[in-house]
Amino acid sequence: MNIKVNGEEKNIKDDVTVTEMLKIEDVEMPDMVSVQLNGEFVDRDQFVKTVLKENDEIEVLYFMGGGSLGL
Repeated sequence: MNIKVNGEEKNIKDDVTVTEMLKIEDVEMPDMVSVQLNGEFVDRDQFVKTVLKENDEIEVLYFMGGGSLGL
């Protein structure tokens, strides 16, 4: 099945969940990412239940820390 992950075409097996896709993509600290599926955010508790389909577009968004000390 063909999907797009962060703009890159991927060919993966059928019936892959968001959780499995994060493992396939070797995402470090998957508990620290947000996932958009076809432009909609997927609730973290739905990662294991959400099965990807042909031509889905997934964006894996990493949390970024930082800021200014105001010096």
